[in-house]
Amino acid sequence: MRRRPDQLDKGAAKNQNSRLCCLASLSAFFWFLLLYFHFVVLAGDNNTNTNSKNNYNNHVDHSTLSTTPVSVNYEPAPIHVTDAPPRKIGFPEPEVRRSDTDTPRTEKNFPFVGALRTAENKSDPCGGRYIYVHDLPSRFNEDMLKECKSLSLWTNMCKFTTNAGLGPPLENVEGVFSDTGWYATNQFAVDVIFSNRMKQYECLTKDSSMAAAVFVPFYAGFDIARYLWGYNISVRDAASLDLVDWLMKRPEWSVMNGRDHFLVAGRITWDFRRLSEEESDWGNKLLFLPAAKNMSMLVVESSPWNANDFGIPYPTYFHPAKDADVFIWQDRMRQLERKWLFSFAGAPRPGNPKSIRGQLIDQCKRSQVCKLLECDFGESKCHSPSSIMQMFQSSLFCLQPQGDSYTRRSAFDSMLAGCIPVFFHPGSAYTQYTWHLPKNYTKYSVFIPEDDIRKRNVSIEERLSQIPPEQVKIMREEVISLIPTLVYADPRSKLETLKDAFDVAVQAVIDKVTNLRKDIIEGRTDENFIEENSWKYALLPEGEHEVGPHEWDPFFSKPKDGSGDSNDSSSEAAKNSWKNEQRNQS
Repeated sequence: MRRRPDQLDKGAAKNQNSRLCCLASLSAFFWFLLLYFHFVVLAGDNNTNTNSKNNYNNHVDHSTLSTTPVSVNYEPAPIHVTDAPPRKIGFPEPEVRRSDTDTPRTEKNFPFVGALRTAENKSDPCGGRYIYVHDLPSRFNEDMLKECKSLSLWTNMCKFTTNAGLGPPLENVEGVFSDTGWYATNQFAVDVIFSNRMKQYECLTKDSSMAAAVFVPFYAGFDIARYLWGYNISVRDAASLDLVDWLMKRPEWSVMNGRDHFLVAGRITWDFRRLSEEESDWGNKLLFLPAAKNMSMLVVESSPWNANDFGIPYPTYFHPAKDADVFIWQDRMRQLERKWLFSFAGAPRPGNPKSIRGQLIDQCKRSQVCKLLECDFGESKCHSPSSIMQMFQSSLFCLQPQGDSYTRRSAFDSMLAGCIPVFFHPGSAYTQYTWHLPKNYTKYSVFIPEDDIRKRNVSIEERLSQIPPEQVKIMREEVISLIPTLVYADPRSKLETLKDAFDVAVQAVIDKVTNLRKDIIEGRTDENFIEENSWKYALLPEGEHEVGPHEWDPFFSKPKDGSGDSNDSSSEAAKNSWKNEQRNQS
C-alpha cells in the first residue's frame, strides 16, 4: 500500500533527525577523545611541573604539605638501589636527562615525594631542609649522661658532659684564647654536642613525610665506651640491637628502609666494626648490622673500605656563640708573629714499627726552627690546651702524622690556630673529611708521604723552607678561612650567617638522601659501585662516576683477611687509642 504524502514528510523528518543525532554523538565522542588525549596523556609529563608545583608554591602552610601519606608497608623494589651501598658523596650529582621516548615514572608510588616537593616552595626557607628527629627512649641517650661516671674507664666524663657537652670553660690566664667561647672539650664528646646542636636546628619538623632526612639521637660513642673493657660481646651489642629493633618498628623506617636515617658517634669507626663473635675481638658490631648498613653514621674517623660511615671533625676547644666570635678570632690569627717554621706535639710509638713519629721527633730536635712538645706518661704540657694552642699559634706549619689510627684531633686544633697542617697519610684528612675540607688539598696543607720519612731521604725543614713566603701566606689564609666549618658552635646559641661543622654535615646528609630519592624515582642504579673503593668516590671530579687506579692505592691496600673491614691492624689501632686515653689520664 502506498503512503500518503503527509506520511512521507513525517518519515523524511524522522530520518533526518536520526542522522543529526548520530552526527552529534560522533562529534561529542570525537571531542571527548581529543580532550582526554590532551589532559590525560599529554599532561602526564607536565603534571608534576605545573599542577603540583603550583599547589606547593601557593601554599606555605604545613598542613597542606603534610597530607602526603606515608605507606607503612612500603618497600623499595630491588631495582631501586636497595642492594647497592651509598657512595661516600654528599653533594648533588648531575641530572640524567630523559629522552622523549622514555616512559615517565609516576611519583605517587613513593612516600617521600612530598618531602622532595618542599624544595620547590621558594618562599619557604626550610624547603628541602627539614629534619625529623626520632623521639628515642631515654635509655639510648639521656640515661647515659645520668651515669656519666661509667662512660670511660679512666676519665670522669661527668665534667665533660656539662655545658651541653662542651665541658668546663677554659680560663684565659695566658691570653692564648678569646675571653669567651673556649671550653675543655673532650675529643670524644661529639655525640652529645651534635644532638644538642640539632635541638637548635632551624628546620626541625614533627611531620616525617616532609623530612629531607631523619636523625637518630643515639649516643653510640658513649654506649660502646661503657663496655669495651671487661664486658662480653652480648653486653657490647645489646644497645645497638635494641636500637635497630626499635627503629624498624617505626613507620618512618619503612619509607626507605632506613636509607634516609643518620646518627652520630664521636669515636673512630673501628669501635663499631667487630667482625667475629669471638669474645677477644674488639668493639661491637653496630656498623655490620643489616639495618645499620642502610643508615649513615657520622664518625670522627671513617673506614676507607665501607660506604655507610662518613668522617666529621673532632671537636676543638673553641665553640663560638655568634659570628663576631669567629671573625675576631680569625683576624687575630692573621696578625700573629710565627717564629717557628714547624712544630710537633706528640709521643713516639716504639711498639709500632710503621709509625714515623720517632723520626719526626728526631728531625724536630735537630732543627733550630722546630718547636717540640713531647707527650708521654705523667704531667705534660701536651695535656694543657693553653700550651698546645700557644705552640700552634707560633708556628707556620704543624706536623700531623697518623695518631693511634689514621686521624688525630690535633689536626683541627692546629688549623684553628691558623697553622698549616703537614700530613703524611691521605687517610689522616684528605679521604676522611671530604665534606669539610677542599678536594684540592694543596690549597691548605702540605703532603709528605710516609715512605719519604721512613727512608730518611726527605728533610722536613728543607722541604718546608722551599715554599715561597707569599705561597705560605696564601695557604695560611685558606686555613683561617676554613675555621668556621671546622668548629662546632655553642649548642645553646646560633651563629647568624656562618655555617659550622654541624651545618656542613647536616646539609651533606640531606644532599645524599635527596640524590638517592631522585635515583629511586628515575630508576637509576649504580651497578659498577665497588664498596672496597669507597674512599675514591668522594675524590672524583665533578661529573665523573667511575673510579680507577689512584696514586694513593698503596696507602689503602686491602687488608690481608680480604674483608675490607675490621682487621687486626684497625682493631689494634682502636685499642691503642684507648690506651693513649689511659696514658693521658695517668
